[in-house]
Amino acid sequence: MPMDTETYEALGLHLPLPPLPRKSKAGPWGVPEGDRQYNPCAEAFPDEHVPRGDVFHIREWSNSGVFPDSTRDISIYTPPNIKAGEAPSLAFFNDGHAYLDPAGPVRAAQVLDSLIHNEAIPATVGVFVNPGAERSFEYDSVTLAFVTFINDEILPIVENHIGQSLNTHPSSRLICGHSSGGICAFNAAWQSPEIFGLVLSHCGSYTNIRGGHHFPYLVRTTEPKPIKVIVQSGKDDLDFIMGSWPIANQDMAAALKFSGYEYRFVFGEGAHSLRHGGAIFADSLTWLLGGAG
Repeated sequence: MPMDTETYEALGLHLPLPPLPRKSKAGPWGVPEGDRQYNPCAEAFPDEHVPRGDVFHIREWSNSGVFPDSTRDISIYTPPNIKAGEAPSLAFFNDGHAYLDPAGPVRAAQVLDSLIHNEAIPATVGVFVNPGAERSFEYDSVTLAFVTFINDEILPIVENHIGQSLNTHPSSRLICGHSSGGICAFNAAWQSPEIFGLVLSHCGSYTNIRGGHHFPYLVRTTEPKPIKVIVQSGKDDLDFIMGSWPIANQDMAAALKFSGYEYRFVFGEGAHSLRHGGAIFADSLTWLLGGAG
């Protein structure tokens, strides 16, 4: 269960996080050795004849009541040839720009174009939302706040834009994220499995940041929730004062197995990046959303 406020503050979890360690002071990092084998999946390069979805951008949106005084960019992918009256599936992405970047490691819009055209997944609306300035507070907090923010504030904007309702069945609703966005995705489905039934977690921060290290225990000791999960990490993922990301993700996978969840665990050789997640992105969406309807 969520921590009470006294415990939360006594543990210092309300304080700003220390900076992540840097390997070198000599400019930007290169691609870690373990990540070099991972490239965007084939579906990120659709053929010319594949119809393209539309991406609509909302810049510097600042009307949140859940996270007041925050500003963020929102992008909405509408699949091509969406049928009037059809209730499309939903794929929601934390750190939206990283997933949407057409030259990035995932290239989500191109992959959605390919998978929808090939009928590997149903018509799916993609929602790409960047965090506000307090990213860790929004993403790492093990509370109902973020899923409330999505359901009450973001999805009405999406439905107004596409001119129709989204599919409300949890098996047609996916939430995805990387790092703190990964634990945020799992927490949203854990807190509200009636809203999100599908989770795609890349290098999730199930570590001692704002209580996320409790999740393996909670998964083992709580009645299983009706959610389907992919957990991905790698041997060169983060390892510093707040915990080991490789071990934390292995603990989550073991807990999901112990409790009988429908899950997949993908553990590779990569670092704390989206490169491996991008390489398996089409397969991940197909396994999670392919049975939606």
